[in-house]
Amino acid sequence: MEKRKIPFSPPDITELEIAEVSNALRSGWITTGPRTKLLERRLSAYIQTNRTDLDCSTQEAMGQLRQQVVCLSSATASEEMNLRLLGIGPGDEVLVPAYTYTSTASAVLHCGADVKFIDIQKDGDPVTHLPEMDYDALEAAITPKTKAIVPVDLGGLVCDYERIYEIVERKRELFTAKQSDGSPLSELSARIQKALGRVAVVADSAHSLGASRVIDGVRKYCGAIADFSSFSFHAVKNFTTAEGGATAWNALPGIDDAELYRMLQLLTLHGQNKDALAKTKQNAWAYDVIGPWYKCNMTDIMAALGLKQLDRFKSLLARRREIVGMYDRFCDAHTISHLNHHTELMDSSDHLYLIRIPGIDEATRDKLIEHMSQLGVSTNVHYKPLPMMTAYGKDCAAYPNSYAYYQNLISLPLHTSLSDEDVQYVCFALDASLKEVL
Repeated sequence: MEKRKIPFSPPDITELEIAEVSNALRSGWITTGPRTKLLERRLSAYIQTNRTDLDCSTQEAMGQLRQQVVCLSSATASEEMNLRLLGIGPGDEVLVPAYTYTSTASAVLHCGADVKFIDIQKDGDPVTHLPEMDYDALEAAITPKTKAIVPVDLGGLVCDYERIYEIVERKRELFTAKQSDGSPLSELSARIQKALGRVAVVADSAHSLGASRVIDGVRKYCGAIADFSSFSFHAVKNFTTAEGGATAWNALPGIDDAELYRMLQLLTLHGQNKDALAKTKQNAWAYDVIGPWYKCNMTDIMAALGLKQLDRFKSLLARRREIVGMYDRFCDAHTISHLNHHTELMDSSDHLYLIRIPGIDEATRDKLIEHMSQLGVSTNVHYKPLPMMTAYGKDCAAYPNSYAYYQNLISLPLHTSLSDEDVQYVCFALDASLKEVL
């Protein structure tokens, strides 16, 4: 085939997004403002209904829908704010898969808590091949210090949350809710922990906006499955605001959504009880600082991108699913292991396409990546296990399944700028590289 240049993951930006960003710039309001608030409401409605066409321009239009989303500057900030809302800090442990990106664990460390890594199942989940945690090892790792588990919906596939919830319910007797120190955040955190009465499930859903899973017979979308979830809207994601992310939460007994929303607003804007938009109202300049907190709010420029991405989101997901189907057919015909993005119980957001080449080692995998690059195809590896990294000790011996999964893995390009001919060329380049290197 004639050589092509195939980038790994460029953003899909159209004139719709460009025009909306221009409108935001011309509006005179470019920081957190009306577009951010509208995006929060629309994302909340989408998570609950799987609809992107609802009128969410006012609170009244939301009707019976819950306000369960706050847009922030990144998924990392979102996970950290979820943990801080839960009151997790020094002396606490948080269980994290060894196979993930650094932000999953670094957010825990930012809070002063300890990360305890859990190895994945050998070769991943037997049906989806997702590198999910070894759930027997997860259950055995829970101690009285454990306050949260961070499952990772890697590649857009959804973890087995029914199994995770069964585990935390069985371990209720080990859990003791924190006591309030009397401050506003601590008081709310103590009530949240008491309401849960168990280890919290705090999903890293950076890849999985739009993904769903059947839970107790009901299909639920990511953001309404775990107790708290964090999404990424980074430039390479299937929904982008350039940078950015969002935190979402599930219903908590006895905890009002408005109270959670209010505290997250405080946590993410210096603890200031009025944002810039609220202060524009007549005689409303005065404000208080409730706590010496953080700065990680989303801007209206970013939200402008997101609003038009959400308008197009269903079609973007549909195109990704078509590309995944083309890759599936090639890999199945060549006995190459790959993620299974769609099952009877789960629909992925089709964010990443991970393949594993049987029987090869890390060095051979890297040669394949280099040969595909020479043919014009950019690939990647998702991910190098965290215990291999300097920041986390550079020792993967205790996590053999994670290392084995990583050493023969390649991520193929998966984005909506790919034509059918581009996908065919990627498959051609992979086939040619396998014949050349193996």
